[in-house]
Amino acid sequence: MSRHGVCLTSCSVVKGMLYSVRLTSGNIKERGLSLVDTATIKQLLEAGAHFGHQTGRWHPRMKSYIFTKRNGIHIIDLEQTAALLDAACDFVRQVAAEGGTILFVGTKKQAQEAIEEEAQRCQMYYVNQRWLGGMMTNFATIQARVNHLVRLEDQKVRGEFDRLPKKEALKLDEEIARLNQQMGGFKEMTDLPSALFIIDPTKEQIALAEAKRVGIPVVAIADTNCNPDNIDYPIPANDDAIRAIRLICSKIADAIIEGKTGEAVITAAEEGLEEAEITEITEPLIFTPEDEYSTGGESENHDR
Repeated sequence: MSRHGVCLTSCSVVKGMLYSVRLTSGNIKERGLSLVDTATIKQLLEAGAHFGHQTGRWHPRMKSYIFTKRNGIHIIDLEQTAALLDAACDFVRQVAAEGGTILFVGTKKQAQEAIEEEAQRCQMYYVNQRWLGGMMTNFATIQARVNHLVRLEDQKVRGEFDRLPKKEALKLDEEIARLNQQMGGFKEMTDLPSALFIIDPTKEQIALAEAKRVGIPVVAIADTNCNPDNIDYPIPANDDAIRAIRLICSKIADAIIEGKTGEAVITAAEEGLEEAEITEITEPLIFTPEDEYSTGGESENHDR
C-alpha cells in the first residue's frame, strides 16, 4: 500500500454470507467519494444501516439503491446512502441558514427517543407519538387545539386550578398531560414548517401525503419497502435499527445547527474517525449479526 493511499475494508457477515465494501485511494476519486464519505460509510455499516427488508417485502422503485441480497434479505448500497445523506444534509443546512424550520417525524418505537433528543438539540419541532391528521392540510384547526393547551397551562401557572373542585382540577391536569404528549413537540410552531424529516415514510404515509399536498419538501429514511419517488431527498437505509436511526438523525441535526450558526459541528466520534482515516488498516473489520443486533429493538430486522 502506498504511503499516501488509504484503504478501508469493512465487512459484515449476514447469516454466514459476506458483504464487503472496499474503498482505496484509487477508486475514491473514481467513484467521486471523499474521506468524509468513507468515514460516513463506516459509521453506517457499524450501525447496521445496510440491512433492508426481506426480499419478498420490497418496493421495485428501490432497486437502484440495493447492493445485493443475502439469504432472503436485501442489502442496501451504502455508497449511495452516504452520498444521498450528504445531499439531504446540504438541503436542511440551507433551510436552516435561511431561517426555515424542519419538523422531525418518527412515531415508531425505535425512532421516538432519537427524534425527540435530536430535534431538541437543534431546536426544531418534532412528532414522536402520533401524527394528527390535518397537521399540514388543516393547520388552523390543529393550531386551535395548541392554543387551548397553552391557555390551560397558563391557567395552571396562575393558580386558577386551585380555586376549582379537586376532581375538576385533576381532570384538567390529565387533559394537559394528554395534549402535551400529542402536541408537546410542536406546540410552539406557529406556521407550517419549511421541510419534513421523516423516519419510515411507509408508516408515516399520511404525513408524507399531507406534505406533498401543501408543497412542503420531504427528507426521509427510505428502507427497501418504500417508494423513493414520493420523497424529495430519500436516504436509503435501515429504518428499524435504533443505531442507524440515531446516526442519521444526528447528522441531520448537526447540519441544521451548522446552518443556524454557520459553524461546523464535530463530535468526538467523528474526530476519532478522522484520525482513523489517516492510519492504514491492514485487517478487515468484521461485524456479525449478533454484534449488530445486540441492542434491544434492532433484532426485528431479521424477521421483518
